[in-house]
Amino acid sequence: MNRSGSAVWHGSLKEGNGTISTQSTALKDLQYSFGSRFAEGVGTNPEELLGAAHAGCFSMALSAQFTEAGLVPDTIETTAQVTLEILKDGGPTITKIHLTTKVKAPGVDKAKFDELAHKAKEGCPLSKVLKAAEITLDATLV
Repeated sequence: MNRSGSAVWHGSLKEGNGTISTQSTALKDLQYSFGSRFAEGVGTNPEELLGAAHAGCFSMALSAQFTEAGLVPDTIETTAQVTLEILKDGGPTITKIHLTTKVKAPGVDKAKFDELAHKAKEGCPLSKVLKAAEITLDATLV
């Protein structure tokens, strides 16, 4: 299965702006800019979208772990806080992602929950790709 997201950018880095969309059109023409990424400007930014995607991926991975264990959670709520730092030698860099999850699952003990959460973190496709991924590029100047 392949899914895609797209972005269009107009202008210079600091004065320009752009839009981000997804193939499904669940996100369509969301505004982003230098200000929304590095200050408190209006719009979204790649790190926020990555955080939402990672939170969703982890929640599904944790649900899968519960299912494999013969358990059914009532609710899984996850937040992924993505930290973007400006490094002196490398420019803007995502330095960490902190997952916080709250699960309502009656009858599940803490030890089992911790085991399932750890497996979900290791098995989540986005957790895996954020560790190391092959990134390829085809670039065309028109």
